[in-house]
Amino acid sequence: MEELENKIIEVLKTIYDPEIPVDIFELGLIYEVNIDDDKNVEIVMTLTSPNCPVAESLPKEVEDKVGEIEGITTAKVAVVFDPPWDKDMMSEVAQLELGLL
Repeated sequence: MEELENKIIEVLKTIYDPEIPVDIFELGLIYEVNIDDDKNVEIVMTLTSPNCPVAESLPKEVEDKVGEIEGITTAKVAVVFDPPWDKDMMSEVAQLELGLL
């Protein structure tokens, strides 16, 4: 399962928030990656704001790209706004890229 989770994270790092030039994983938008015994994946994520212009398309992109990984049965995304995202959730990599460190 760890290998599969690493593949999922690799794919998540190829998906970018169109308003910020950093991938959604490093931005801290991914809260959880859950994989059950049947290799169904649920990703719990948030958006930078509830009014995000890609509120519909970004979760769908995550589902589609993760669902294409060999061995995954299904991929579903749950979008949550609690806790709300803030810039402190970004990785050091993201903060460096955006000049915040």
